[in-house]
Amino acid sequence: MLPKDPNMLLSFVNMKLRDEYPSLEELAASLMADAGEIMEKLSAAGYVYDAEGNRFVQKEG
Repeated sequence: MLPKDPNMLLSFVNMKLRDEYPSLEELAASLMADAGEIMEKLSAAGYVYDAEGNRFVQKEG
């Protein structure tokens, strides 16, 4: 189950991406979650997925 709080979600997802999964899609599939929904929730909190770095980073601008 994914954390509902955006800051906890960011921390959890970035840790899993760093330590266990090579992509957001693989993380989502493993957790039976929707990658688009994760991106939407974190986008609303000011973050975007950086596929090259395999992590969420703060939006520029």
